Amino acid sequence: MNEDFDVCVAGGGSAGLAAAIAAARVGARTLLVERHGSLGGMASAAFVHSVCGLYRLPAAKDAEAQMANDGFAAEFGRHLLGTRDADGPVRMGRVDVLLHRPAAFTRLADTLTRQESPNLSVRLHTEIAAADADTMTLACRGSFRRIRARAWVDATGDAVLATLRGAPCETESSDRLQRPAFIFALGGVAADTLGDDARLRLAGRLVLAVKAGALPDAILGAHFRASPQPGEAFVTIDLTGGTDFDPLDAACLSALETEGRDLGECLVEFLRAEVAGFAAAYVAAWPGRAGVRESRRVIGRYRIETADVAAGAEFPDTVAHSAWPMELRETASGPKLRFPAEGRNCGVPLRALRARDDESLFVAGRCLSCSHEAQASLRVIGTCLATGEAAGLAAALQVAHGACDAKGVLAARTQIAR
Repeated sequence: MNEDFDVCVAGGGSAGLAAAIAAARVGARTLLVERHGSLGGMASAAFVHSVCGLYRLPAAKDAEAQMANDGFAAEFGRHLLGTRDADGPVRMGRVDVLLHRPAAFTRLADTLTRQESPNLSVRLHTEIAAADADTMTLACRGSFRRIRARAWVDATGDAVLATLRGAPCETESSDRLQRPAFIFALGGVAADTLGDDARLRLAGRLVLAVKAGALPDAILGAHFRASPQPGEAFVTIDLTGGTDFDPLDAACLSALETEGRDLGECLVEFLRAEVAGFAAAYVAAWPGRAGVRESRRVIGRYRIETADVAAGAEFPDTVAHSAWPMELRETASGPKLRFPAEGRNCGVPLRALRARDDESLFVAGRCLSCSHEAQASLRVIGTCLATGEAAGLAAALQVAHGACDAKGVLAARTQIAR
């Protein structure tokens, strides 16, 4: 049996969530498909606990934080800060971030999608099995259902829908791909254990332990951040992925998950035995998946280039803004940040959110049309919320009017702003 929708959004991370809600708010009958049991993507399943790119790059050290994008990105940030599980804006060097607990992000996504009923339907635990120009086959636990839609948004992060529809994509070579992150929740952490000075001392202890052979080399880049919840912290370990890292290969992904848990357990045992404030520490939760930062990117009608981000370029059809440096993680030794000239925030043109040869296919999130280096800026959650909203509105306008442009997208964003 077929089901008919105006807009189908594949992928329920931050970009897909924004796309689906935006399309539903302008009256499109919308379906949101997600393979996990919750919405939020990297923020929920991979425990990415900071919303980066939500605020503009500050013009000066003492400048007040400002939202980078109006519309759903700003709305989501306000709602998240309204919970007891978020804090922001928090200035970290030359950037501002919103810190949160992934559980709060997940529940907010539930609340906001329910508010758009009956225009918005959500299907969790659902994979894309096949797709063609007009239909998509969904799979859940061995059962299959076919749906039709008039416009599509690929927010899968891996360009799964675009690939199945035959849209051209590109992938960086294995040695240059951004390395994945493994983030887990740590409980039983004593108060004041993770202040700035304490974290510096802890980093020094880990370096000495690695040199002494008490910890593996991969622990050198481990990063600790206190949670808004007392006694809880999040630990991030960057993984190498191996010499033949392939974020689209099941064997490689499986090895990443077990490697991350092995490293996390090893680190916690060391902390309990050797570091003050961690005697009662324990793994409170493993993530649902490792955090893949880069895989396929769709080839669109415009490719956002490295020079565009570096210059803070603007475009006639800008529909969102990127507000994050190019955070290059091509090795597991920590980020290399490249800031744009004069702290300018790069525009995202609507053309970069449209597949090159597919009139009904839009794209948002980390698989939009851009270079490898530009993607290192555009992939963060705050920007994904903004590009997702723009793609969802563009898809809905395409259905309603047979065409869409940046002016219409911006007008619709103003119309539905809450």
